Amino acid sequence: MGITVQNITGNTAMVIWPKMAGCVDSFYSIMYHPNWNSMLSSYSRKNFQKEERVPTTRSSFVVENLIPLTTYIMCVTCQSANPSSDQCRVFNTLERDPASTSNTKKELALGIWLTSSVLLLIITAVLLYGCLHLLCRRRRERLQEQNRTSKQEHREPWTKSMACTSEEFSRQGQQTQDTEEKHPGGIQLATIIENPSVHSEPIMLSPKSRERVPTTGQCFAI
Repeated sequence: MGITVQNITGNTAMVIWPKMAGCVDSFYSIMYHPNWNSMLSSYSRKNFQKEERVPTTRSSFVVENLIPLTTYIMCVTCQSANPSSDQCRVFNTLERDPASTSNTKKELALGIWLTSSVLLLIITAVLLYGCLHLLCRRRRERLQEQNRTSKQEHREPWTKSMACTSEEFSRQGQQTQDTEEKHPGGIQLATIIENPSVHSEPIMLSPKSRERVPTTGQCFAI
């Protein structure tokens, strides 16, 4: 078939074959295998690792994803049958392509950059959430402190008023006690404002009552 392999690199190779008018199938089968040993392997389809099918309108194909520095055998047939030796070629791939190595490094650097960016965004979001939570807690504590202060300020006048009332009650109780001590007989005097229309007649008091009640022009009841 006059098969040739061109443009060999570390990962790709182009195979070219002449068109055959007698090929009755609608596709060409391209089979290849690494580390081929013709003494131990036969030209059977099952012995090939990879197989590609291309339309019969084409006469070339670029094989990709090859292993650098590896010996390959490649065969092309126009039917789904086992190839013969005149339909195969053996070639060696080169070292890894510098452009491919550069692309791999770029992809690795891009992956590292994307991972670092995602981690940085996560850390920033966590720190921002922590700061907002801390600010909200401090603000809530400040409001609670202000509420406690205002309650204490409202409570102080009421406490003072209660203290004054208690002191007044104590003073009145002390005065009542002093009055009872001055009157050991337990006689309490009530002052009634004189009403001229009621007290029209003079009240006759006993001699004992006259000693205790002064005559001031008012009406006293014992």
